[in-house]
Amino acid sequence: MSRPPLTHRLSSLITSDQAVSDLRCYFGTGRDEAVPFTGSRFEHLAGGGDRQAVANVVTADDLIAVQTLSVRIPAQVAVDLLEGDLGVRLSELLSSVPVYIDMVEAEAADLAEGSPAHAAWRLLCDQRGVGWVTAGKLLARKRPRLLPVYDQVVRCVLGRPRPFWLALHGALRADDHALHHNLIALRESADLPATVSALRVCDVVLWMHHRTDHQQRGCIGT
Repeated sequence: MSRPPLTHRLSSLITSDQAVSDLRCYFGTGRDEAVPFTGSRFEHLAGGGDRQAVANVVTADDLIAVQTLSVRIPAQVAVDLLEGDLGVRLSELLSSVPVYIDMVEAEAADLAEGSPAHAAWRLLCDQRGVGWVTAGKLLARKRPRLLPVYDQVVRCVLGRPRPFWLALHGALRADDHALHHNLIALRESADLPATVSALRVCDVVLWMHHRTDHQQRGCIGT
């Protein structure tokens, strides 16, 4: 049986010769001592957004963390997340979203439309000035092992799979979780700490692979 297109596409990019060097460049673990990308601090800034004390609340550190990925939460929305009803509503949803499991370990129901995770994403998307990219990045900060960073560049290189969370979940679980295992091996080859999630490894490899071409030509994801 042939692999689904998304699984095949992901596997080809993750196992490419360029993947390790791209990761080392992004996270600054290469021998050339290059300055790492600001996004390398996304998961780890201030101890991470999923640490036990703050896993279910949005903090000022989370709002700064998403800026390392070149997005901003509008000021009024940020205040509402920190001090208002929006923050309370989001916290209620986050309390029902698994924290310490990888996407590959989750059930499809944890990611499907109607799940607390999807409801949290929808709630954020409904805020003025917060689009699907920013909403996804904030949730990836709170659940880096379960929910992926996903933007126009990654969407473009993967050909707009829908719904993305479930498509990626299926790809990670295919072939006895082969893709997930490859991501863990890739993380080790790039000398990254185990605290960098498999999803983040995947996102960075895809983004680094396509970011220049995406900016220079008219891609389907722009």
